Amino acid sequence: MQPTPEQSPHHAYPDHWEADVVLRDGGTARIRPITTDDAERLVNFYEQVSDESKYYRFFAPYPRLSAKDVHRFTHHDYVDRVGLAVTVGGEFIATVRYDRIDAAGRPASAPADEAEVAFLVQDAHQGRGVASALLEHIAAVARERGIRRFAAEVLPANNKMIKVFRDAGYTQQRSFEDGAVHLTLDLEPTAESLAVQRAREQRAEARSVQRLLAPGSVAVIGTGRNPGGVGRTVLRNLLGAGFTGRVYAVNSSFAADQGTIDGVPAHRSVGEIGEPVDLAVVAVPADRVPEVVADCGEHGVQGLVVLSAGYAEWGAEGRERQRELVRQARSFGMRVIGPNAFGIINNADAVRLNASLAPEPPTPGRIGLFTQSGAIGIALLSGLYRRGAGLSTFISAGNRADISGNDFLQYWYEDPNTDVALLYLESLGNPRKFTRLARRTAAVKPVVVVKGARHSGSTPPGHAVPISRIPDATVSALMRQAGVIRVDTVTEMVDAGLLLADQPLPAGPRVAILGNSESLGLLTYDACLAEGLRPRPPRDLTTAATPQDFRDALAEALADRSCDAVIVTAIPWVGENGEAESGDGEVLAAALRTAAATDPAKPVAVVHVEIGGLAEALAAASSTVAAPQAAATAAPGASAAADGKGTPSVTSTTGTSAAPSTTGTPATRSTTGTPASSGAPNSPAQPNIPGPGAPPPPAPSTGRIPAYPAAERAVRALAEAVRYAQWRRQAAVPGKVPEFLDDTIDEVGAADRIDALLGPDPDPRGRRLSHDEARELLDRYGICVRPTIPAPDPDAAVAAAAQLGYPVALKTTAPHLRHRADLGGVRLDLANETALRRAYGELTDLLGKPTELQPVVQAMAPRGVDTVVRATIDPAAGAVLSFGLAGAPSELLGDTAHRLVPATDRDAAELIRSIRAAPVLFGWRGSAPVDTAALEELLLRVSRLVDDHPEVVSVALEPVVVATQGLTVLGATVRLSPPPARTDLGPRRLPNY
Repeated sequence: MQPTPEQSPHHAYPDHWEADVVLRDGGTARIRPITTDDAERLVNFYEQVSDESKYYRFFAPYPRLSAKDVHRFTHHDYVDRVGLAVTVGGEFIATVRYDRIDAAGRPASAPADEAEVAFLVQDAHQGRGVASALLEHIAAVARERGIRRFAAEVLPANNKMIKVFRDAGYTQQRSFEDGAVHLTLDLEPTAESLAVQRAREQRAEARSVQRLLAPGSVAVIGTGRNPGGVGRTVLRNLLGAGFTGRVYAVNSSFAADQGTIDGVPAHRSVGEIGEPVDLAVVAVPADRVPEVVADCGEHGVQGLVVLSAGYAEWGAEGRERQRELVRQARSFGMRVIGPNAFGIINNADAVRLNASLAPEPPTPGRIGLFTQSGAIGIALLSGLYRRGAGLSTFISAGNRADISGNDFLQYWYEDPNTDVALLYLESLGNPRKFTRLARRTAAVKPVVVVKGARHSGSTPPGHAVPISRIPDATVSALMRQAGVIRVDTVTEMVDAGLLLADQPLPAGPRVAILGNSESLGLLTYDACLAEGLRPRPPRDLTTAATPQDFRDALAEALADRSCDAVIVTAIPWVGENGEAESGDGEVLAAALRTAAATDPAKPVAVVHVEIGGLAEALAAASSTVAAPQAAATAAPGASAAADGKGTPSVTSTTGTSAAPSTTGTPATRSTTGTPASSGAPNSPAQPNIPGPGAPPPPAPSTGRIPAYPAAERAVRALAEAVRYAQWRRQAAVPGKVPEFLDDTIDEVGAADRIDALLGPDPDPRGRRLSHDEARELLDRYGICVRPTIPAPDPDAAVAAAAQLGYPVALKTTAPHLRHRADLGGVRLDLANETALRRAYGELTDLLGKPTELQPVVQAMAPRGVDTVVRATIDPAAGAVLSFGLAGAPSELLGDTAHRLVPATDRDAAELIRSIRAAPVLFGWRGSAPVDTAALEELLLRVSRLVDDHPEVVSVALEPVVVATQGLTVLGATVRLSPPPARTDLGPRRLPNY
């Protein structure tokens, strides 16, 4: 929508105010400024509003708008008078308007900072959260235009509108004047308003996904007349899964008398169906998709799964076609999975939806799986099927032009059928939001991620996302800070997912190892050490061990309070004739299940090597869905397994074909760390109680024992579970920013100084501050940088040393030599004038003229460990705080730790302890420990500076010499720039790719 010449020439149409939003019921709508072209739309909209709603808006009967009203409500200057509309299908469903007023309530211009606001929502769309979304957007517009408060007059009977204002979370005042409720809202965002906004976002986006995964009816558009083809395959899979809703086949080429296809009604268009359709699966050529989308939108379809290819993966033309697909679908209130998608699956018994091309449908279970790649999706589904792992939901989003992994994190967060979320991602459209959602979801259930296309600039075709400048190691660190379990391969993702879905979280890193092979036990022991676990010496049961010996040893290990998890290793039994005996696998599996049931609060994993019958027994019992209660049938020699008390079964990861168990009882293991049947509260060692407003902990899982063909795979999965459990315990008590920082920080003074340094017309490329400018700015945050004095010649150096006091350091500041002591550009501990002049001559003889070297003199700092503290603004990930030791070795090895800003006291403590060279700070090889408390405080101050002032796009303190008492910042580089756009703090809006 573009302005006309009648609009104010001084204020162009603000197209950045346009936004697609998800409403409370999961549908979408578009918010945009009202223009003079909207007169007819406004009149049509008003005619569909009830008399009661009109009365609430105008405080009197107001059946129709006059020409003067229409002119007033469609002509705005986008500064003092602004109107926004919500549209669906191009037509208005709601409007909001503000008019700037002075203290007396009369029309005004800036610097007046108050405005009167009024809403009107069509009755058919009330209750969808339209007014709440509009309030967020009009408030953001008003803040942009210098308005700080909204005033509103509301009739006491208009309870819906009063509730919209009351529940927004803004600071507000209410009074009753002249028969109306007078409301004043302070538009400055608060913690409460942000929490309200994000809670509404979560509910709306989760509902939008739920509408796609649990439709009451599905139309497969592009169903072929002959067997085969994409559409016909999806139709066959829908019917084969036993979908509980209605199914329709749609193809414009069907004959007029075509009654059914594969037993379902056949139609030539969605409009011909004559009944509501919730979900459309689109399998037609890309050039026919627009007419299909229009047909769906005009007849009330709620969502689309677009399998068609030929979009952004085909280049610029395809990318524009993809953008138009999303624009068209959203204009009708629909959301899109795809294009180039593989499909979706929901195994809930009430739905049984398989709208995908999956050749082998997954078993129902507790794992949610999202993938951006169809090929990876096929491989994962096939592998999970062979291992007997069960899924709650599966989504292959293809080019993910609209719905992404973030939307499914919103859904899985409160989905009672999903205990573990697995995601294969090739790009992050909104990394800040992903981190926020992943942290919240990980607090109640594990999130396991494999990131493909990890190298900078290698975003897959079709994925139009911001390019991050930070290395993949940093992305991994930031994910782990948010509680995400980041693994390297899809095999590792499945290994970890099976353990997390089937077993409780370990209370610590102590691991008991037992088995009938000393060598396999030692391999497991070494793997545990390599993963940072604390294994006990392996217990060798000898090759003569019987299943009864395994059962007794496992029960004993589980009862031992000095271990937190058990890994069982097993090799084939060898008979007297030297040949491996077969047939004992089922007996061993039954024995292990019986022992594991004695203490279902500790995780158990099995490492096995080609035991005859074992793989079949494990696979036969494998499934991550709880089976109906049934009496267990014990294998010979393991009668205790038949006690009917719910023994866990075992999940194999060997790749053997699996089927759901028809014997045995439902699982009794719980991811909370307590027996699921005990009714006991969460153990203090494994706090899983969510905070206020959070969903309840995951339902008890099946407790089946995962088995692995290699010790390294089992240990790696267990180690990920240990690290996740530790993060979750810590997340239960969030870190904080110490209050003492407030007393030593001049936030207002720093803001004024930054404004002065950038100037009234800042260079969009930003500017690097001089040494003195950087020192002055940092000093306002309690960061003291040791001064330096330029030394353009030897005499100036001597004068500087006399001013600072000996001993001094002489160093170059030329860009190519900065912080490169290895190149000889630094001379330390110069105790007198003679030493200083000699050092000056050596530098100039070795490295060049003083005008090239730009030497400076600086007073010596107390001896300590040289470190580096940095903070940068990444366009995709946001503000990142980094720490490492100074010097080339740390840079070469990539030994740097990272945390997202704002950092808490816990983040700062973890930051300095997470680098590999951390022992140097804590008294390595007899050295004195340094003042890590002072270092943590410095990290918090840098974090606070960058968080308070987004114009500070880069800070580098190098070196920071940390002594046994205190620290000294010897160098600082600060870069300022106009603040980059923040996509995570404004009003709710869907991304546009």
